[in-house]
Amino acid sequence: MASDAGRADGRKDIEAIQTLAEARGKILGEMRKVIVGQDRVIEELLTAILADGHCILVGVPGLAKTLMVSTLASVLDLSFKRIQFTPDLMPSDITGSDIIEEDPASHARSFKFIRGPVFANVVLADEINRTPPKTQAALLQAMQEKEVTAGGNTYPLDLPFFVLATQNPIELEGTYPLPEAQLDRFMFSIHVGYPTEAEEREIVETTTSAYQPDLTRVLTGEDIRGLQRLVRRVPVPGHVLDYAVRLARSTRPADGSPEFVRNWVSWGAGPRASQYLVLAAKTRAVLAGKYAPETDDVRAVAQPVLRHRIVTSFNAEADGVSPADIVERIVAEVK
Repeated sequence: MASDAGRADGRKDIEAIQTLAEARGKILGEMRKVIVGQDRVIEELLTAILADGHCILVGVPGLAKTLMVSTLASVLDLSFKRIQFTPDLMPSDITGSDIIEEDPASHARSFKFIRGPVFANVVLADEINRTPPKTQAALLQAMQEKEVTAGGNTYPLDLPFFVLATQNPIELEGTYPLPEAQLDRFMFSIHVGYPTEAEEREIVETTTSAYQPDLTRVLTGEDIRGLQRLVRRVPVPGHVLDYAVRLARSTRPADGSPEFVRNWVSWGAGPRASQYLVLAAKTRAVLAGKYAPETDDVRAVAQPVLRHRIVTSFNAEADGVSPADIVERIVAEVK
């Protein structure tokens, strides 16, 4: 009977993977009603959400990063809150705070917790590097533990929960770079590039007209939680697991790592990178309708997983080498 139950669960997982592969196409179709191009960025966002990970979106102003996140939340039927990070933002502005409330009948006073904008399924931390580290750290417990502590009490967050943060790479004056410990908690660093000429023409044409897209919800929050559990059940072949671990370990400047890594890298990716490589590869495989990841899936997610976890040395800066260049070379050389 146990084997029959196992076979039934296996059939359900296969059906769920097939359903998700169909839903992926529908999600992309709904997103294209609003967002022109940026298919890679949308795929990486969807991969991170189904793998239960957080993302940083890096791109210059005007590339529709905020619109992309809010549209995705709408298509997935998730509650959405946007926090504009500024130098004067306080931790309680994010998490919430206790206020004194007076009972109108008895006039007794008591503390009442007012929830902050972090209590949403999708939290857009806009320009996260514009606020001091004290306020940036207010997101740490929420990102890692999916809960918030205030006034000595702990409040669970609504699940699923994702932090999608944006950064502007061209304005660095008056900013506070995220500490490495907090950067490591983001599963992906997604680079948003300029559109092509044809895409930009379409953007201008649609946004300067009376066009109003009608979005259809494809998944729900409960669907996403079920799919997150499905991703965890996807088996990983041993050689794929070994390859992911080798990739992450190759970023560390130690004996046995490539010479260019020892020359260009001060600190490499930690074990969390290996975990995210495997989780992202499994999610990418499931989204494509496959039942197990391959090494190609690991290679495809190597850049967004690894590039923000590599601290380059002075030699790399002198040679004009970026973390993305190092990841690209590691992927090319590690067999």
